[in-house]
Amino acid sequence: MNTVTLNTHRSFDADPTVSILDAARTQGIVLEYSCRTGRCGICKAPVLAGTTEILRHEESLTPAEAAEGLILTCCRSATSNVTLDIEPLDRLAGLEIKTMASRIVSIERLALDIVKVVLKTPPTSPMRFLPGQYVDVIAEGVRRSYSLANAPRADGLLELIIKRYKGGTLSEYWFERAKANDLLRIEGPFGTFFLREEGPTNIVFLATGTGIAPVKALLEELAANPDRAAKHRLTVFWGNREAESFCWDPVGLGLDVGVHHLLSGTNANWSAARGYVHDAAIRQGIDPDDTVVYACGSNAMITSAREAILALGLPAKRFFSDAFVSSN
Repeated sequence: MNTVTLNTHRSFDADPTVSILDAARTQGIVLEYSCRTGRCGICKAPVLAGTTEILRHEESLTPAEAAEGLILTCCRSATSNVTLDIEPLDRLAGLEIKTMASRIVSIERLALDIVKVVLKTPPTSPMRFLPGQYVDVIAEGVRRSYSLANAPRADGLLELIIKRYKGGTLSEYWFERAKANDLLRIEGPFGTFFLREEGPTNIVFLATGTGIAPVKALLEELAANPDRAAKHRLTVFWGNREAESFCWDPVGLGLDVGVHHLLSGTNANWSAARGYVHDAAIRQGIDPDDTVVYACGSNAMITSAREAILALGLPAKRFFSDAFVSSN
């Protein structure tokens, strides 16, 4: 058994047959992650000392990053004592990942290809989670990940915002067969996309498509704490290919938040802004010394946004993301 030490000097045992990410989690230590499959790159970590071994393909790691000593903790195990230049996420340490039954309370069509699904878990076993996290839904023998679109509620209900994908097995279920009172299973919570404590004045949210779901949850958390919200300037840049996909408005939250809708499609009737969310955010102006960015949506958007905004001088530790990667 080897030892992995973090930059806070906290350490944990690591079985060389188990990923570093999983080894940490089994000992109550949560490291940054999202997809757990090597495709999103959220769990990149610099190795300061020691050797690791590849357990699965590090798809999102470039040769240049590998040459600099970066690894994906979801894809590698420790084959010696290892030191990583990353911090544990203590706010997530007490949240148990578990599988539970849930019941569909309602399905609401928000747009032609988007539905809001409300789930209820057993009252005796509610899911404890942080706004911004996601769950895996297991239905009809298929498992898919969906961001939770709400902050924790007194009634324990969970909201999902789901887009139809042509040929998707669960897409067919949600849009053609699912109905109120259906039973299914969910597992979670997963992910490390959540609001960090305090921080810079400017909070910029970038979202594409149903990536607005965890952003909605983060804004609900801020709305529940007006004193904290008042300390920040909040701006949301939300991009979609179709105009009808702009199916949610934060006006009911009572927050002072600027919302910018951007269309990347070709709808001739669209009279507002067009283009990409990170370009719009940069045009408006980003102060790298007093800004934190939370980005959620397509992996392509997050990759482009991260590169462009970090080039302005924003520290990498103030760019948080949750990439939606294909289930294939």
